[in-house]
Amino acid sequence: MSKNRGVVYIKPGVVEVQDIADPKFEDPHGRAITHAVILKVLATNICGSDQHMVRGRTSAPAGLVLGHEITGEIIEKGADVEFLDVGDIVSVPFNVACGRCRTCRAGDTGVCLTVNPGLPGGAYGYVDMGGWIGGQARYVMTPYADFNLLKFRDRDQARERIRDLTMLTDILPTGFHAAVRAQVGVGSTVYIAGCGPVGLAAAASARILGAAVVMIGDTNKERLAHAKKVGFEPIDLSVHDRLGELVEAVIGEPMVDSFIDAVGFEARGHGGEEEPAIVLNQAMQLTRYAGSIGIPGLYVTRDPGAKDKQSAQGSLSLNFGLGWSRSQSLHTGQTPTLRYNRQLMQAILHDRLPIADIVNAQVISLEDAPKGYKDFDKGAAKKFVLDPAM
Repeated sequence: MSKNRGVVYIKPGVVEVQDIADPKFEDPHGRAITHAVILKVLATNICGSDQHMVRGRTSAPAGLVLGHEITGEIIEKGADVEFLDVGDIVSVPFNVACGRCRTCRAGDTGVCLTVNPGLPGGAYGYVDMGGWIGGQARYVMTPYADFNLLKFRDRDQARERIRDLTMLTDILPTGFHAAVRAQVGVGSTVYIAGCGPVGLAAAASARILGAAVVMIGDTNKERLAHAKKVGFEPIDLSVHDRLGELVEAVIGEPMVDSFIDAVGFEARGHGGEEEPAIVLNQAMQLTRYAGSIGIPGLYVTRDPGAKDKQSAQGSLSLNFGLGWSRSQSLHTGQTPTLRYNRQLMQAILHDRLPIADIVNAQVISLEDAPKGYKDFDKGAAKKFVLDPAM
């Protein structure tokens, strides 16, 4: 193993690529583990969730190695790893999960009860998610390998399709989970708030699930143009703030069967001011009676950058009575990636889901990560994939 390098959070607005420690077979508390593997990272992506930390909107500490979207080749394995071998190329779910606790055994790996002493749920390179070192690096350790990792059977095919397959770590299962939770099916009308990579992944998922119309709303002209290019109905929210009218102009009525919030707590209103609850309230206004709302957008319990004390504590002003009176279903939380990634892999490999083109994946070097973060924060209509070998 040569010297490790990784993307490190320095302070709000600043990340640097630095020399970091080589991975060890140890958990975040320094205890030796034998159920892990060490990966040479082949692709690792910049996620919108990373941007929340980099913007200073969480309690992320300086020195945190970022990155929870990881695809790599096994170069070392622990003594208790039985079903994987050195040389295997694998997809790493962003969830760190033990596979043995009550929630993991029920398939709810996004809220594993054992990998994070602070609260249920673990992830790589993320604040308050158990201290697992991130994978925007040359090398990374992944625990509970037999349970967590998805092996690609054909190494050459995996390398050839890496731009697509790297999306299996997070955004594609997240978008798919949102569409499933929003009960998208054949003939559904769907509205997706947010035209970033997760929103586009949700749109692609809605389409493969059989939706009749997939609308995706944003104020970013470049992102809307790309959404239209890949076959979705763009809704330009800069026109006015009457979302129902914009939707009615497309489908003939001001309501949809399924609504997906791919924005989260940094949502902004028509005038550009932050309104963290605006998308949730729009969801209850726009979704039909007994319709469903999927919420993959991140909401936090603490927001140091919030505009008011209430929002800083994760408390939002919701018109919940409207949603209750309409018998709507709201579904939140981290995606249990393992529930979907194998099926989605098959859809990719059999050319049913060209997800890299849909999210406009652009491969850049690991050393160029700081520029990728800046461009993504400015609203580039791209999904940045970091290649440590470049």
